[in-house]
Amino acid sequence: GSSWEEIKILAQAIEDAGATIINTGIGWHEARVPTIATSVPRASFSWVTRKMRDEKIVSVPLCATNRINAPHVADDIIARGDADLISMARPFLADPDIVRKSREGDVDDINTCIACNQACLDHAFIGRTASCLVNPLACHETELSVEEDSMPPEERLTVGVVGAGPAGMAFATTAATIGHRVVLYDKSGEIGGQFNMAKRIPGKEEFHETIRYFRHRLSKLERAGKVEMKLGTEIQFSDMEFLGEVEDGVDRWIVAAGVDPRIPPIPGLDHPNVLSYIDVLRLGKPVGRKVAIIGAGGIGFDVAEFLLHHDDNADHDLTADETNGDEFLQEWGVDRQNETRGGLAEPDDSVNRPKREIVLMQRKAGKLGAGLGKTTGWIHRATLAKSGSVEMIGSVSYDKVDSDGNLHITVGKGEKAARRVLDVDNIIVCAGQISKKDLEKDAAGTELEEKVYTIGGAYEAGELDAKRAIDMGTRLALKIHQKDVVPGNHRFQAGQGPEEKMFAVLKRFT
Repeated sequence: GSSWEEIKILAQAIEDAGATIINTGIGWHEARVPTIATSVPRASFSWVTRKMRDEKIVSVPLCATNRINAPHVADDIIARGDADLISMARPFLADPDIVRKSREGDVDDINTCIACNQACLDHAFIGRTASCLVNPLACHETELSVEEDSMPPEERLTVGVVGAGPAGMAFATTAATIGHRVVLYDKSGEIGGQFNMAKRIPGKEEFHETIRYFRHRLSKLERAGKVEMKLGTEIQFSDMEFLGEVEDGVDRWIVAAGVDPRIPPIPGLDHPNVLSYIDVLRLGKPVGRKVAIIGAGGIGFDVAEFLLHHDDNADHDLTADETNGDEFLQEWGVDRQNETRGGLAEPDDSVNRPKREIVLMQRKAGKLGAGLGKTTGWIHRATLAKSGSVEMIGSVSYDKVDSDGNLHITVGKGEKAARRVLDVDNIIVCAGQISKKDLEKDAAGTELEEKVYTIGGAYEAGELDAKRAIDMGTRLALKIHQKDVVPGNHRFQAGQGPEEKMFAVLKRFT
């Protein structure tokens, strides 16, 4: 990397060449320090712009960037003198009206970028059209349009939505905005679904913002008489039958009931030391100091990070504004004095000391976390690896849980197979999910069969995929009135663009 003196020389040369503004971007994906992912606290690098500004290296305005995703964060940077201007990119994918809403004081109506990279950068690196997890309309504006009350009155429906997770919230807000009447049910007393667990993971605090946005949108639509919220209400099939028969009843049912944890057939898994990821992340059950995690997909990594950073007395529900930027810089080895090349220092091991010893396992051979985000997966793997407290093992067969709560495993196959007994306090099962299809199955063969549509995790479990869930809910809401949109023919997605096709062709030669 460059030294601070070289950076100053470069800035002066850029000004001499005629630049009228200098943008002070930090690093790139090849850097060993995360710079733009959601795990980076907000405005973590504006101090670099401040340093250049204070040293009066150039006379042109300096622009701060990297993880600035909210108007109040930008205002704070300018108010304290860190920069003259602010640069944002991804926040305009999440909400192209962010500036107007900020100017009008309607900040709760801003759909905040959560810096997940899943639909923008991850798409760009495989030639797919960029979009946004929280706003699937982004870069698809000529294909998708959500205009208020745009649905002709004669085509408006009353739609019951079962489940207020990402898919259900996206369907409900979109359908109600364009003119349908929506009744939104959830057996929980709050909206958000799986996001209420995700927001508790260190580095995923931004998920608070998505819940806040949908809560605000649903409240506005409820006040306008377009949405009726029925939280704390569990819908049975008999309820669906009754509500479909009454006058002005429900015309269509959207089942967005989500998923249940998959419980693998391992002898002894009913031992009291065995917990599910829901027990840990939602129910807050106590977890001992030595932990084995079965399953190393996205949920397994999330649970590992949660247990690594949180003891039982920690605040498990910080917002994005409450995260500690200084601790992040120390933990990842960022030299705030710029005395070393590239601004790199030795990571401070005293920051965020691991709270537990963890063994993270998967059945598949090969690298753990291979299916994580293209531009963020390395951060999750590096976080666990540099802790020195997480052992990651692939090619594992789970033999049994014994009467003492220890996990017996076999690592490897054939002659290289080795048996181990993991002496742990708790075993956390993160072995995938099963779609909740009970209502869909109950409707089969009845008059409601052609009126019940499953979306989100209830449609397809896999990894918990909020991008797919929000996109599916939004697209179905725009087409639910069409006669040819029937259950089984109700999933719509963006087509493959020419860039993605070309990328696929070129990949054959690499």
